Amino acid sequence: MTNENWSKLREDLLLHVGKNNYVTWIEPLKLTSLSDGTAEFEVPTSFFGNWVQRNFSDHIRHRLNEAGADVSRVSFCVARAGQPAPAPQPVAAAPAPAPAQVIRPRAKSDEELNGAPLDQRFTFDSFVVGKPNELAHAAARRVAEGGPVTFNPLFLYGGVGLGKTHLMHAIAHELSVRQTHLRVLYLSAEQFMYRFVQALRERQIMDFKELFRSVDVLMVDDVQFIAGKDSTQEEFFHTFNALVDQNKQIVISADRAPGEIKDLEDRIKSRLQCGLVVDLHPTDYELRLGVLQQKVEVYRGQYKGLKIADGVLEFLAHRITTNVRVLEGALTRLFAFASLVHREITLELTQDCLADILRASDRKVTIEEIQRKVAEHYNVRLSDMIGPKRVRTIARPRQIAMYLAKQLTPRSLPEIGRRFGGRDHTTIMHGVRKIEELMSTDSQLADDLQMLRRLLQG
Repeated sequence: MTNENWSKLREDLLLHVGKNNYVTWIEPLKLTSLSDGTAEFEVPTSFFGNWVQRNFSDHIRHRLNEAGADVSRVSFCVARAGQPAPAPQPVAAAPAPAPAQVIRPRAKSDEELNGAPLDQRFTFDSFVVGKPNELAHAAARRVAEGGPVTFNPLFLYGGVGLGKTHLMHAIAHELSVRQTHLRVLYLSAEQFMYRFVQALRERQIMDFKELFRSVDVLMVDDVQFIAGKDSTQEEFFHTFNALVDQNKQIVISADRAPGEIKDLEDRIKSRLQCGLVVDLHPTDYELRLGVLQQKVEVYRGQYKGLKIADGVLEFLAHRITTNVRVLEGALTRLFAFASLVHREITLELTQDCLADILRASDRKVTIEEIQRKVAEHYNVRLSDMIGPKRVRTIARPRQIAMYLAKQLTPRSLPEIGRRFGGRDHTTIMHGVRKIEELMSTDSQLADDLQMLRRLLQG
């Protein structure tokens, strides 16, 4: 069989393995010999040969036999530089019944990893633990120990400013101290996509694959960013599988649960849900107060002699409920202002200095908070409220949450629909009208709505 015949067989393989797999893994193969029942192919790298052997050798052998070649074994070799193709360096052979041999990709230096920079402030010591985040904190601590992988991946999700990125940086910091031999790569999903596109453009895709498959711990922040980007999702899927097969730890973060990320491929959602999925809930009063108290201790060293009156921190913890970033930003501004005007931080000064933030917080009720409060009140799962189930015990609380979202937030109906699992705005409108109709006849419903309003606006 000649390479011309092989080229025709490759076109047949295209229909069976898909375009992306074909271009990446099949097209670069060069048939170098076919004798004694063995088909030998030249490949660019040992990693490439090992991957094709594990994933496509059966397809290749089957097509060769269909074309009349008596092939019981397929092997892949890397040609030595300056030597003819028939004398290559063997990678591995794939007889029909034999299991694939796992070959570790060549090591890359830590400099080549080139991950995103870590914030030195984001450590476990500086992370304030409370009821809303205690499970996420415990899971992150477990991963940071660097022992045997017990759940893979660890998937952290929650709204802005709830501590996802802080925990990921803390894991990376802790591993760098506890397990110095481990190669840890932390980056955002946007950076993953950029590096993948760059590798495609510069025809260095195999270097990209080898790099990401050679790490011991892969950490990807804001994975929802790759949703809808087909080629990047394809590569992320293969990277994920390769690392899991090697029992390497993966840590992922997103702004919502895997099943709720629109335009993310189902096979990726399924993989992400196979590990431990942890929700970082919105902060409660105790947690916000703890964050402020810790921050004050830091500021006492920077603003020596600056006094803060009793009740100020409690006031801020009660009034600013959006997220920790807004809370910390408010305290930073407050300390800086008091230092400049040489005044004690009193409640009156706080109200004057933070008037705009306090006004925004007064009218800021989020759809996520509404969904959580309603789900807790009616004892239903948050994922069911956002999901497709239509049973009455879930549908009614969902409509109540839709009604409150329309009444208490400035969001449009299409925006509310997107937060409720991508529902159409007409569905939201129907839910709102249904609750408005029931309020006049169902006194229990009216009481529930009144109580939920107090909880959300208090």
